Amino acid sequence: MTQTDTRRGILLMLAAIATFTSMDAMAKHLVQSYPALQVIWARYAGQTVIVTLIFLPRLTEVLRTSRPGLQGLRSLFQFGATAFFFLSLGHVGLAEATAIADINPVLITLGAALFLNEKLGPRRLFGVGAAMIGALIIIRPGAGVFQPAALLPLACALCYAGFAIATRWAGATERPSTSLMYSALFGTVLTSLALPTFFVQIAPGDLWKFALIGAQGALAQMFLIRAFTVAEAAAIAPFGYVGIIFATGWGILLFDEWPDVWTLVGALVIAGAGLYVWHRETRVAR
Repeated sequence: MTQTDTRRGILLMLAAIATFTSMDAMAKHLVQSYPALQVIWARYAGQTVIVTLIFLPRLTEVLRTSRPGLQGLRSLFQFGATAFFFLSLGHVGLAEATAIADINPVLITLGAALFLNEKLGPRRLFGVGAAMIGALIIIRPGAGVFQPAALLPLACALCYAGFAIATRWAGATERPSTSLMYSALFGTVLTSLALPTFFVQIAPGDLWKFALIGAQGALAQMFLIRAFTVAEAAAIAPFGYVGIIFATGWGILLFDEWPDVWTLVGALVIAGAGLYVWHRETRVAR
């Protein structure tokens, strides 16, 4: 990888994070007027339409998989991550939800040790413990500000970790385009089957918002896949924590949500733990 490739990877990673957090902000806006599951349906249905159009000339090839069970498992985990996060947005600030969900890198490290037989030494355990402490600082169980909905971003982080580990398994034999397509299809089919039970008539002025959230999801996924294609993961992974800054900005700009000092402290602890684990991973890799 050249220095130019690394710069391109970083820019693509930042574009992915900016697009993901703008999608989350749009979701937070929509769940104030519509059921969260309807917003989740729009996110996956829009991505399915866009991805299908992109891969239409070779759709049969893209849909061909040798690991249907594994594709189903990783798609279920990704759907769970999206669902838990979107459900939290009606009750938790965007910055708080993003910071708690960002413990997923250290959970991936823990899961890789449990399920992929990767070594889990004292330093990795320290990173996992520190990230959980950061999440507890934000959630503050036992404090007057605690609400059960604050556990939803934590469930999102657990599901995302499961998705990442299942994707590692699938990566050895499955094309990224195949994984992208099955993730979109799974969420679309699942929510479409249940759509009649929770559908609320969409106001004409909100139609573009439902279309946009699907486009944002597809675009963010493409940016992310491209980023990890052109640059080494170790070089660009730390920039994922910029999402906390983006989410804080969207929360202040669109919803007048100013994170309190404990949220900022917890976010710093989580980001610090994640960067520490990343640093250890890159040193071991070298």
